[in-house]
Amino acid sequence: MALFAGCVMSTAFARVDRATARVLARNGCEVVVPPAQGCCGALNLHGGDMESARALMRRNIAAFEGLEVDAIIINAAGCGTSLKGYGHLLHDDPEWADRAAAFAAKVKDISEFLGGLGLVGELGRIAARVTYQDACHLAHGQRITKQPRELLRAIPGLELVEMAESSLCCGSAGVYNLTRPEMSARLMARKVGHALEARPEIVVSANPGCMIQLATGLQQAGARGVKVKHVVELLDESYRRTEGPGVRRRVRA
Repeated sequence: MALFAGCVMSTAFARVDRATARVLARNGCEVVVPPAQGCCGALNLHGGDMESARALMRRNIAAFEGLEVDAIIINAAGCGTSLKGYGHLLHDDPEWADRAAAFAAKVKDISEFLGGLGLVGELGRIAARVTYQDACHLAHGQRITKQPRELLRAIPGLELVEMAESSLCCGSAGVYNLTRPEMSARLMARKVGHALEARPEIVVSANPGCMIQLATGLQQAGARGVKVKHVVELLDESYRRTEGPGVRRRVRA
């Protein structure tokens, strides 16, 4: 497997990238992280800068296409939607169209991949009440809603409680929280209100923008004790509670 590290995920959420690599390794995958990769181009697309977005796409295709991997794994829903669209966005480019389509066909969200693979090995108990927030780019852009919930339910001791309007936008929406801050704040308050009605200890999502938005909203609501985590972080913690020191984790650049 090749891990698409992402801009925000490899920096502000580096812990999620590391958890992703560990969970993949725990499930029998060799994980490579090509150093030549760069931004997926999603924010350029959101802003209408198609020329720059396509330049970033070409860079990523070139960085990944010679690796002969079975899949390209992404843990950020917004980036994943962008990556899966490379074939469409470069379909008029005779030099890159086929290469872009081949690249896009290999892209899998981490929950999509693990859900199709089936988890391997013993999962440790996490006694916690959680609620899941559907990232728009995952639920609507990629039609992935079942797999994250199935992965959470596979963790012993974890109680998954659905929130109302779980697939309603949290207000982050790419650059929307910057360009339309008032509407973004209203959506954030509505989402956090629904989340808190579920009385969770952890709010789980699958996209960095959503996670930042949720953490901000929970803090503003005075719910500082409620944590925000990625799906794969809980899987990683569950595995780590059962692993011994001899477990192999194959991750290389």
